[in-house]
Amino acid sequence: MAALPRLVCASSVVLVVWAGFCSAVCVEVPSETEAVQGSHMKLLCISCMKREEVTASTVVEWFYRPEGGKDEPIYEYRKTNHEFPSRFSGRLQWNGSKDMQDVSITVLNVTLNDSGIYTCNITREFEFEIHRPLFTSSRLIHLTVVEEAGEDFTSVISEIMMYILLVFLTLWLLIEMVYCYRKVSKAEEAAQENATDYLAIPSENKENCAVPVEE
Repeated sequence: MAALPRLVCASSVVLVVWAGFCSAVCVEVPSETEAVQGSHMKLLCISCMKREEVTASTVVEWFYRPEGGKDEPIYEYRKTNHEFPSRFSGRLQWNGSKDMQDVSITVLNVTLNDSGIYTCNITREFEFEIHRPLFTSSRLIHLTVVEEAGEDFTSVISEIMMYILLVFLTLWLLIEMVYCYRKVSKAEEAAQENATDYLAIPSENKENCAVPVEE
């Protein structure tokens, strides 16, 4: 059932993209927390700026902590991208936006050993005329890597509804076939009875059965 949060996250990301085209709107949404082995996993980290009209220099630091281990730096953005030597060497890709509100990264070719806690630290120094205040924020992502994708919740519901519909249609078709068969049988029986009654009438009476035609 982990697909339901994925579905919510995916719709939220679409909303963010759509809002970006319509107006300068930033929405902070959580990252997905489950990845499939061998796929590409985007670690979503969005930090909206309250004063977008103010110039700010942004520093982004990504850390990884395995289960029971310590935080180790894996990626940094400080005017330029820098990837630290780690188990992710050559598998990290910057996926942020130009305005530095979206500072996400993508892990390529995810492995089972990539499960753990990812930390995204954002430090902003705003450039006011009088002072340069610093603001920091962090995002934690508990990532779990699985060998195969789990059964999608929506697809399970769709399959159940499809089977119910098939059973209903099959029963309805059987009922219609039985009804039509009985109707045809009754019509044939009635026609057979009429033919039998007509044959049972003597020949002289059959001539009298003809309806006289008035001139």
